[in-house]
Amino acid sequence: MRSFIVLSGGILILAAQAVVGSTDENFWPQWRGPLGTGVAPHADPPLHWSETNHVKWKLALPGESDSTPIIWEDRVFVLSAVPAERGTSEAEKATGGNGTFRFTVFCVNRSSGEIMWQKVARETSPHEGRQENNTFASASPVTEGRLVWAFFGSRGLFCYDFDGNLKWQKDLGQMKTKMGFGEGASPALSGNTIVINWDHEGDDFIAAFDKTSGKELWRQPRDEATGWSTPLIVEFKGQKQVVVNATGKVRSYDLASGKELWSCGGQTANAIPSPVAQGDLVYLTSGFRGSAVQAIRLGRTGDLTGTDAIVWSRNKSTPYVPSPLLVDDFLYLISGNDNLVSCFAAKTGEPCFERERLEGLGSVYASPVCAGDRVYILGREGACTVLRKGPKLDVLAVNKLADTRSDASIALVENQIFLRTAHSLYCISAKD
Repeated sequence: MRSFIVLSGGILILAAQAVVGSTDENFWPQWRGPLGTGVAPHADPPLHWSETNHVKWKLALPGESDSTPIIWEDRVFVLSAVPAERGTSEAEKATGGNGTFRFTVFCVNRSSGEIMWQKVARETSPHEGRQENNTFASASPVTEGRLVWAFFGSRGLFCYDFDGNLKWQKDLGQMKTKMGFGEGASPALSGNTIVINWDHEGDDFIAAFDKTSGKELWRQPRDEATGWSTPLIVEFKGQKQVVVNATGKVRSYDLASGKELWSCGGQTANAIPSPVAQGDLVYLTSGFRGSAVQAIRLGRTGDLTGTDAIVWSRNKSTPYVPSPLLVDDFLYLISGNDNLVSCFAAKTGEPCFERERLEGLGSVYASPVCAGDRVYILGREGACTVLRKGPKLDVLAVNKLADTRSDASIALVENQIFLRTAHSLYCISAKD
């Protein structure tokens, strides 16, 4: 997901590791990539591109979406809310005249850019509006190489096989979001379990489902404001846990049972960015009407607020919308939604550089990603700055596409970049 809203080398075995069912690190199976950190460990995408250079294909896609594309072998999956007709009924006028949308799953051939299949999961008029910088399809799908799960929030959770056959679906009700800002959190997957977090202005919960049958495995009530953060599933000392960022408290749940393991206060309102984890530390960030980043040590239980489980924290230079990038011993953060980037030593919180302006980028909603020695930061107007990974700011390139409004985060696979704009899906390739 690109949670909306304005308001290299060899495989490293870690004590804590983000997990997804049947993960293949060569692909991009979920929001924030195969490791859940924004890193493509084996990719080698291009450094330079433009509308006429290294674009393997460009596919015009109908509708609106900030959904990050996910990739497995020869398939690219992306979601969209495609307008069917403009609303004129009294009920539709009462919700801002959203009209009817076809909530659609597209499967695109990775080699040719042709649509292999498209399925309308549901056709309906949204019950409430969304903030002008959000869309009605902001969550990203997730896959494990055999099935793909598409989450359209109040329109439901849908499971398809790779041929586009619907296997099951779940209607979880209707969210009432803060000020009608809309929805955005993506599902999380590990093993046979898919997890949905449902934080809104009504009764909140987090729930787990069997990935194959859709059977509900457990559900835990929550007490939170509207949330847009995608859960992170990590495995630490043999136990899988689900870490959820939120305004009131960060909470972690046992994946098998749903039991709450620990909690910690200290994030700001509208805690949007997703957590990232490495070693025995999990990192939480937020940046609306304040700033917060916390490095929390895994392995503790109970309320960790104010304890030494918080290894380090800072109260400036943190992101509002973009999620962090965690690679090697570096934690990259965007400040607010601005073209300001910071890099911290992940284990200590010491700044390598802080709030450095990236000229020509504009504001940023997409989350930074990394492959090899390069960090990619995508701006809202189609420009992408490429940095050299490391403790010093070193700008390698600034690339620009013709299409503007690029709020969906980049996906990196092998020698390719997959980039969703407001109107198109690009495949940018080092070989073309």
